[in-house]
Amino acid sequence: MGRQNINQLKETDVVSEVYQVTDKTLRPNKNGNLYIQFTISDRTGTLSGRFWNATEELFQTFETGDFIRCEGAIQRYQGNLQFIAKRLTKVPDSDVVPDDFARSAALNTGACMQRIKELLHGIKTIDLRNLVDCFLADETFVARFIASPAGVKLHHAYKGGLLEHTLATMELVARIAPLYPHSLNYDLLLTGAFLHDVGKIEELACGEGNNLVYTDRGQLLGHSFLAAGILRDKIEETEKLTGEPFPKETAMLLEHFLISHHGTLENGSTKLPMTQEAMVLHYVDSMDAKIAEFQKHILDDPNTGTTWTNYIPAIERKLYTGAKK
Repeated sequence: MGRQNINQLKETDVVSEVYQVTDKTLRPNKNGNLYIQFTISDRTGTLSGRFWNATEELFQTFETGDFIRCEGAIQRYQGNLQFIAKRLTKVPDSDVVPDDFARSAALNTGACMQRIKELLHGIKTIDLRNLVDCFLADETFVARFIASPAGVKLHHAYKGGLLEHTLATMELVARIAPLYPHSLNYDLLLTGAFLHDVGKIEELACGEGNNLVYTDRGQLLGHSFLAAGILRDKIEETEKLTGEPFPKETAMLLEHFLISHHGTLENGSTKLPMTQEAMVLHYVDSMDAKIAEFQKHILDDPNTGTTWTNYIPAIERKLYTGAKK
């Protein structure tokens, strides 16, 4: 019998398989009895689950990110598939096949990096071209940039995700900016698209069991602050290599990209976008992230025989999948 991948599970299936826990909560029901609400995942998708009549002792036997053998059955509740567990047993990482759980970039990372270089080599502003060349010549930076995820859960949450997301953002800039040649500084905007998330190489890391986690610096400082530090270091390096001062206004505008690209204070921006280029960067960044997030919800959804996903609390809706199902 082959592996019981999450995207192949159907109502009434009896399950005995190893999955990774991505979330867990111990809750009381209306009668005061405890149950565990949890989410399991593999490389094919995610699925919510319940363990009724649970105990605090069982809840403490595994943590988020652990691999557990799940024994139970698939049921449908209010139109959604869910896993009803009878037994949950933690298994050691050494007993797990990493390829069963590791997600990776859908595109070829080498081709992605080559395309990013092609776009950056089209920059005509000499100061910006010197700066991006300084980034591209740093083999350590490039290696980390290629391997980094762009998120932990919501979008591009896999190795190579930062590369994919950055390229998509740059491609959007390359298509949109020519529509407004008298309004937008293309070279500046493209550089901002390349740099906007570079702080994630320090914010995110791969923890135990290939589980994506925030580093201590990432948790305390955030990728926008970390990116500003990386940018300043590279500007100093550029000045030493060229023997010329880097324009202060250009440096300021690039830093503004980093601290404003989330668009609103509620979403983590230190400042609202205050230039036309910063406004455009926010929207193209958000568009690619949202498309990737919707794709993830659709691909991860275990429902079959229906044109709708399960209800997704994070976005407060179901998604219509049409022909996918």
